[in-house]
Amino acid sequence: MLQVLAPVPGTAVAMAEVSDPVFAQGMVGPGAAVRPAARPQDAAAPISGRVAKLHPHAFMVLAESGHGVLVHLGIDTVKLDGAGFEKLVEEGAHVEAGTPVIRWNPADIEAQGLSAIVPVAALDADAAVVGSVADGDVAAGDPLFTWS
Repeated sequence: MLQVLAPVPGTAVAMAEVSDPVFAQGMVGPGAAVRPAARPQDAAAPISGRVAKLHPHAFMVLAESGHGVLVHLGIDTVKLDGAGFEKLVEEGAHVEAGTPVIRWNPADIEAQGLSAIVPVAALDADAAVVGSVADGDVAAGDPLFTWS
């Protein structure tokens, strides 16, 4: 069983509460989301593995087991062309769970009229494999959900 950690501090919510239907309907994969604290922070790796994809607003970590977890910082943040995001690692780097990957400020995202919610998705997974989903306040590094 893989323990997926909260990449940011805030309030854990069901994926269905994400305003983007691609995430809310589980098209990317099941998981959970975090409404981040509105302050500058680092988004951390939710699992240990290789940073297989790295964009200013999103990243995917691939575990040795083949499990891939996507962290998406905000909704429609691709429109910002990287403004307000600082990459802290390189694509292809090995990271341990909890390693800072991207520095950002959710308050700045919301000030631009975008949602700062952070979907965390188990890629290419069936909803039945996700369990123990957190609800309520979480710190970065707290358990967010399990992937069996």
